[in-house]
Amino acid sequence: MTSYSAQLATFAAQLHFEDIPEPVVRKTEDLLVDWFGATVGGHGSRPVENINRFARAMGSAQASAQGAAEVIVDGTSNSPYLAAMVNAAASHVAEQDDVHNGSVFHPATVVFSPAVAVAQSLGASGQQLLAASVVGYEVGIRVGEFLGRSHYRVFHTTGTAGTLAAAAAVGHLLGLNARQMQHALGSAGTQSAGLWEFLRTAADSKILHTAHAAGAGLMSAYLAQDGFTGAADIFEGPQGMAAGMSSDADPARLIDGLGTRWATAETSFKYHASCRHTHPAADALLRVMQTHGLKSSDLAKVVTHVHQGAIDVLGPVVNPTTVHQSKFSMGTVLAMAAQFGHAGLNEFEQAFQTGATQALRDKVEMVLDPEVDGAYPKRWIGKVSVTTTDGRVLHGRVDEPKGDPGNTLSRQEITDKALRLAAFSGGATPEAMRKALDALWQVAAWPKVGVLLAPV
Repeated sequence: MTSYSAQLATFAAQLHFEDIPEPVVRKTEDLLVDWFGATVGGHGSRPVENINRFARAMGSAQASAQGAAEVIVDGTSNSPYLAAMVNAAASHVAEQDDVHNGSVFHPATVVFSPAVAVAQSLGASGQQLLAASVVGYEVGIRVGEFLGRSHYRVFHTTGTAGTLAAAAAVGHLLGLNARQMQHALGSAGTQSAGLWEFLRTAADSKILHTAHAAGAGLMSAYLAQDGFTGAADIFEGPQGMAAGMSSDADPARLIDGLGTRWATAETSFKYHASCRHTHPAADALLRVMQTHGLKSSDLAKVVTHVHQGAIDVLGPVVNPTTVHQSKFSMGTVLAMAAQFGHAGLNEFEQAFQTGATQALRDKVEMVLDPEVDGAYPKRWIGKVSVTTTDGRVLHGRVDEPKGDPGNTLSRQEITDKALRLAAFSGGATPEAMRKALDALWQVAAWPKVGVLLAPV
């Protein structure tokens, strides 16, 4: 019997653009534009600048046009490896990149960052970029599902599964055959990493996870092209990823519906600028407030009924000290939503430590809910119980948070979000951003992937 690893590698190597249903192609374009906006939104971020300075020191900001790739946050060029790292860091830092519910995985940051860099370097077409990106999504999502819920308690799946997603996308662009792709996945799997401990001290590690995944996956694919070998059974082998990283791994998930179930199309967009685990509760609270005409001053207590994954990730953040850490505080996020109607970038920057926010934050409690936990991770249900200052107890529920496939963002909403991100970071003028977005929506017709954001 052919191993799961071999079957996944064969799919990744042999998928053609023509095999991808048109709705999936269109969704991939949506995801690409959304990733671009998130990347521009990372401009000026101190941790991103740390990684970019490292990349410039290790490479060349004046890389030649041939073989060069775009560093989107500053308009320079560098090697595909280093550009992919910087863009992966930038696209994850604002907490506005996409997420796949069932795998609890952010695909865009670790798929498009290396895929765009390599496509620019090779002069690949837009269709080649889209096909490679679908490969990255399909592989990464299945690896995340395979690793299971136990993995996510300790490991940041975007850093672990993301390394394999990056390897698959880049390997597809390089034209690896099935055996080479299996070697690439083996090399990527042995480098997969990312631990949640950083949340307790507001460390910068989360974007290092995506930078490392993008770079290590890219390296793995290029090494496989050159004859370098990797573990043949990196997933299910006795000393592979399942053995070291999970207690509930299900290898069958690696090949679930390959070529018929398009997991790319299941991916959700982020509406609020915070950890996705906060979004269902935020949307449920907003529904209660809108239905009953409540103001933030009317809230005496908010109980969020959540899945265990939310408690595992958000629970350690009790008193956030940085903007980024505050996005992993359920109380802070709900305080933003209650005060401003959404938890946006500017609201976090300006109000995460105000007295009003802290007072509201301390009124929020998370409790494990059997229904919500049973549905997770396939469905992320939002349930809240709100006690008002006049003694009423009101209940709210959202079955599909804003951004989920059944409650998705339109192309206009994706464009508007990207424009907001650029305005927030100052990463592009409105004119330059609109021009870039107009062009990027036509990516499937591009004969060659060039610079996405023209230097000002």
